[in-house]
Amino acid sequence: MAAEWSFVVLVTVLLGLARAGPVPTSKPTTTWRGCQIGSFKSLSPRELETFKKAKDALEESLSLKNWSCSSRLFPRPWDLRQLQDWERPVALEAELALTLKVLATMADADLGDVLDRPLRTLRHIRSQLQACGPAAPTAGPRPRGRLQHWLHRLQVAPRKESPGCLEASVTFNLFRLLTRDLKCVASGHLCT
Repeated sequence: MAAEWSFVVLVTVLLGLARAGPVPTSKPTTTWRGCQIGSFKSLSPRELETFKKAKDALEESLSLKNWSCSSRLFPRPWDLRQLQDWERPVALEAELALTLKVLATMADADLGDVLDRPLRTLRHIRSQLQACGPAAPTAGPRPRGRLQHWLHRLQVAPRKESPGCLEASVTFNLFRLLTRDLKCVASGHLCT
């Protein structure tokens, strides 16, 4: 009889938990749909060489222009490890969007041949990031603090910065984006 009573109590508790739904958390959760973002932990040496050639051409192009920048779009403290796991892909996606916009303009101007492949690679990375998530947090706060500041900075940069400063910032940030920021997001919660 005691065994039957224990079984009835156990079933009742389990049914109650099933009806209660998930336990709310105070931290935002990230929804990853099936994707291959982990494949971007490191780019192939061939791909990196393509980006190095593009960066060299970009720097040469910049040296021919008369530009002077008073601030840095990507300051030294810009490090995705300072963000929460769910914030990192959001910041990377915004960084990629601005990078693509600026490099596409430079490709249209005079660097189309050297930037064609890097642009395709960056577009592919961005499409994978958008396609597989992470989605916006399913619970919890909206972007604030450092993330909100960074997103705002990237959003207003095309209006506030001169084209030369935007080009310089994106050019000098390109390898950090590829080797640190992308690797960090691809590593997920293992990014430290």
